[in-house]
Amino acid sequence: MTRLSVNINKIATIRNARGGNNPDIVKVALDCERFGAEGITVHPRPDERHIRHADVPALKSVLTTEFNIEGYPSRDFIDLVIANRPAQVTLVPDSPEQITSNAGWDTERNLSMLTDIVKEFQSAGIRTSLFVGADVRSVEYAAKTGADRVELYTEPYASAYLQNREAAVAPFVKAAEAARECGLGLNAGHDLSLINLAYLKQMIPWMDEVSIGHALVCDALYSGLETTIRKYKQCLTI
Repeated sequence: MTRLSVNINKIATIRNARGGNNPDIVKVALDCERFGAEGITVHPRPDERHIRHADVPALKSVLTTEFNIEGYPSRDFIDLVIANRPAQVTLVPDSPEQITSNAGWDTERNLSMLTDIVKEFQSAGIRTSLFVGADVRSVEYAAKTGADRVELYTEPYASAYLQNREAAVAPFVKAAEAARECGLGLNAGHDLSLINLAYLKQMIPWMDEVSIGHALVCDALYSGLETTIRKYKQCLTI
């Protein structure tokens, strides 16, 4: 089974636009669980433009499904994650000013740094995933760090899907096969939607988890959160 983890950053963006606590992201996260999501993902950034650091312990205290915290492994981020001990941490190579993730790790170049950080998280009992592109060498070096999983950066797949879905998915299948051969768990995320998710699942049925935020929140504006989560889960039953 491929689990659906709902990224609630966009909900926090709406809240922060007006201050206060509307919408209440803790309530939204609990509703996502109630509607069938198997996990909640957050990405706290240094400027707290969506998820605030204070949101992390508030969510940790109430969530009953898998909690995934993603972000760049600065010292502040590492300390925040270890203090809250989620089920999973996903490390991304984002600079603080980036609007969103736009590349995976160069795992060969950053092998030493990532190995040390993976070891620190695993010592705290936290499963560790590395955000990587659809590149076999990146996957192989991710395995050398001792990471538990990789998360494939799927924006290139999503961008090319409507032109030629077979060509778009081909490098991701190769990377996924490499991850399996290396003994790594497999996640995927970025720009996945109701348009392209089912085909990705069909071609890589052994994915452990997909993390979806922007498209899911946009769809929920029209269909409602409960119906939208159900539709995404249906895409994962292929």
